[in-house]
Amino acid sequence: MSTTVALHVGIVGAGLIGQSWAALCLARGHRVTLCDPRPAAPAETADFVARAWPHLEASGLIRGHQAAPGAAQFVQDVAEMGTVDYVQENGPDRIDAKRDIIAALERVVDARVVIASSTSSLMASDIAAGARHPGRILVAHPMNPPHLVPMVELVAGRATTPDTVDRAEAFYRDLERVPIRVKKEVPGHLANRLTAALYREAVHIAAEGIADVAAIDQAISAGPGMRWALMGPHLIYHLGGGAGGYRHYLEHLGPTQEARWRELGHPVLTEAVKTMLIEGVEAEIGSQDTDDLVRRRDAALVAMARLKADNGF
Repeated sequence: MSTTVALHVGIVGAGLIGQSWAALCLARGHRVTLCDPRPAAPAETADFVARAWPHLEASGLIRGHQAAPGAAQFVQDVAEMGTVDYVQENGPDRIDAKRDIIAALERVVDARVVIASSTSSLMASDIAAGARHPGRILVAHPMNPPHLVPMVELVAGRATTPDTVDRAEAFYRDLERVPIRVKKEVPGHLANRLTAALYREAVHIAAEGIADVAAIDQAISAGPGMRWALMGPHLIYHLGGGAGGYRHYLEHLGPTQEARWRELGHPVLTEAVKTMLIEGVEAEIGSQDTDDLVRRRDAALVAMARLKADNGF
């Protein structure tokens, strides 16, 4: 599969993730067919793509000289996706639903077509169980919105062939994403395990009354989040070790890290805790319009990506 020519990309599921993938694939000049049974899906997707287009232009992601976004084809049944060259599956994050989608796809798509599943926690081996061609199935999990956040986690199952992973990586690199190969299957893959660890402590801090929701969010966005946008924790702590680097940091401050680890909380999302968190977010948002918040987030993501590229990150 060459990713230097236009492909026919099949996208299963036209929720936020599917719409975002559609916008990016159209920007890169691919033909897109989306499968979603909801009558409102075509209009929702067209609106999403139109709103995403200026950000894609500003990011330099539009291939060629497309003045306006192309239109995606819509079908309501996976059985109508038989001619696709690559599948990005974004169906419900339930193992039974994933397997049903895989079974339906395998009845119509060529055996050589990669089927990449977007799942926050499920494992490729479980998704591919019972498949006729499990070697072409893998997890390809982005972060929302994937047309602006470049990371895509690639996780092979026990039966996934190396060629499948290579072809998937080439496909996402052509979309100018940053594919990351995860070496071992675990629930939550890589990024979601890291974010889950942070979120667990954020909930614990709020539940224990240590800080309110808005303060926790601000502590991250105005503190470590500024550095995390540029580099990860290992490299950050390496720089924090001064002349001695990471070794000095671990030897000097490692014990304080271990002490904090022992104190981290194990919150439970009871109804009371969920209510407290929701009320905290509502207070944090205040009079801000959610659609405007999304617009400003997306514009800032574009600017951040350009800033990182300009500075070699």
